[in-house]
Amino acid sequence: MNLQLQKAELQPPEVVSVGRDKAGLSRLTALIFAAACGLSVANVYFAHPLLDAIARDFSIDPASVGIVVTVTQIGYALGLFFLVPLGDLFNRRKLIAGQAVLSALALVLVGFSPNAAVLLASMAAVGLLAVVVQVLVAYAADLAAPEERGCAVGTVTSGVILGILLARFVSGMVADFAGWRSVYLVSAVLTLTMAAILFRVLPRHEAKRLRTSYPQLLGSVLGLFAEEPLLRVRAVLAMLIFASFNVLWAPLVLPLAAPPFSLSHTEIGLFGLAGVAGALGARWTGVLVDRGRGQLVTGLSLLLMAAAWLPIAFMDKTLWLLVLGILMLDLAIQAVHVTNQSLIFARRPDARSRLVGGYMVFYSLGSALGSIASTMIFGAWGWSGVCLLGTGLGLVAFLFWALTVRVGR
Repeated sequence: MNLQLQKAELQPPEVVSVGRDKAGLSRLTALIFAAACGLSVANVYFAHPLLDAIARDFSIDPASVGIVVTVTQIGYALGLFFLVPLGDLFNRRKLIAGQAVLSALALVLVGFSPNAAVLLASMAAVGLLAVVVQVLVAYAADLAAPEERGCAVGTVTSGVILGILLARFVSGMVADFAGWRSVYLVSAVLTLTMAAILFRVLPRHEAKRLRTSYPQLLGSVLGLFAEEPLLRVRAVLAMLIFASFNVLWAPLVLPLAAPPFSLSHTEIGLFGLAGVAGALGARWTGVLVDRGRGQLVTGLSLLLMAAAWLPIAFMDKTLWLLVLGILMLDLAIQAVHVTNQSLIFARRPDARSRLVGGYMVFYSLGSALGSIASTMIFGAWGWSGVCLLGTGLGLVAFLFWALTVRVGR
């Protein structure tokens, strides 16, 4: 009896699986998490096809309306560092539901913005609060049984990617029917509904959280990078793969809208649907990681990411080659992303929210650098230059992984 008590006292309270019973994370709960993640991250990307309508509504110079996307991404990056680590400090059920309710309020403000200043402030708030996605991913990893963690992370991450891919298409359709403001008002209602569902579904009781101050909590995020070589390696891979992702998607509208294709924005948006198959493959990646195949998945996926640019480079022959390349690229990127998160979550169960927050900062950095670099290179060297950049990123990522593979083992 005394020996059992001593063992219980020696186990850090943060390592205890929070709110999980013997059954682990149920399939229904995982799907609810995935839907919530998809809806939350979509709020960040709704604006992309709406910029021309927003520019007309607020008399913003079309050359400057990109600031709407920029402030949203800045808000998201700040949320990754300042809000996501709170999942290790506070009750996640209340934190997640509270962020979702505040997100709904921010979306309402966007929908009723009377001027550009209010719009920009509201969009920054939307980005800041959308990081509830990462809190949910870390929570799913906590709730899942250890042997099912990769599968759970893959399922939830599939929702994230589906949200990103479908956001542009859905927002364009809704805006055509009822105006751009309706996109955010409809999303506000859905987000508030999801907040109520999550508050009901999430476990009511959790193990004790960290006992520390907020500044110390933020400082510990930086400390994790110093303590965990695996986190550093996987964060760099995240930066490279999401740079490649945005090297494709940021300038893609430019060649497709120009002759000889001359596609409409709705037609261009349909190419985002080609990536859905890649997103759905994320769950099966998690299954392989659960079986100890994380390093093999990483290496093969990085090679696939580099190879995907070959059919993309020849899309002038037929757009089916572009579809094939998108499938290959999205599948590869999501496979590496799911593997990254599964491995770092297993490394430090007591710090999953801080781990994913720090890791995703590199995702934001890679996304920003990929977007900027690809549009500049397209202007200088055209689509061939963009494809060379994408291929180069894939090869650099594979070489980096090969040189650091021992860290993962």
